[in-house]
Amino acid sequence: MDKIFVKINLLWATVLTFLTSAFGAYWYIFAAFMVLNVVDFFTGVEKAKYSNTENSNKGAKGVIKKLGYWIVIFIAFFMSYTFKDIGNIIGIDLGISAFIGWFVLATFIINEIRSIIENLIEIGVDVPKFLTKGLEVASKKLDDMTDEGDKNEDNK
Repeated sequence: MDKIFVKINLLWATVLTFLTSAFGAYWYIFAAFMVLNVVDFFTGVEKAKYSNTENSNKGAKGVIKKLGYWIVIFIAFFMSYTFKDIGNIIGIDLGISAFIGWFVLATFIINEIRSIIENLIEIGVDVPKFLTKGLEVASKKLDDMTDEGDKNEDNK
């Protein structure tokens, strides 16, 4: 029995080490986004079954769309850290650019949760209004923050 626990602990340590090296200290946020991707896909499939609109082509497009999200997240974080490093090289503080990736990830997380809730509503699950309203507020807040940055740039 002890050998099984040792193997489980070793496997778990290996997984955590990989995730931390690949995604940093906040790997669990990326893992949560991955879980949301999977849940959204399956609730979308169930919604299609419920409404008799199943379509394998639409499902494949959904999977490609999810992969596209991950590509955008990679680009946003790559851009963030690249600008920060370039700023260090040329002596300009571009540390604020590190938030680009986090804003993108936060936006996608909110969108995934909203999509899951919309799917659940369409298959008849009674979702509390405060949850849908709260997600709308969070989404608007993120949009306003990025719009504010655009307005500041336009005024320069």
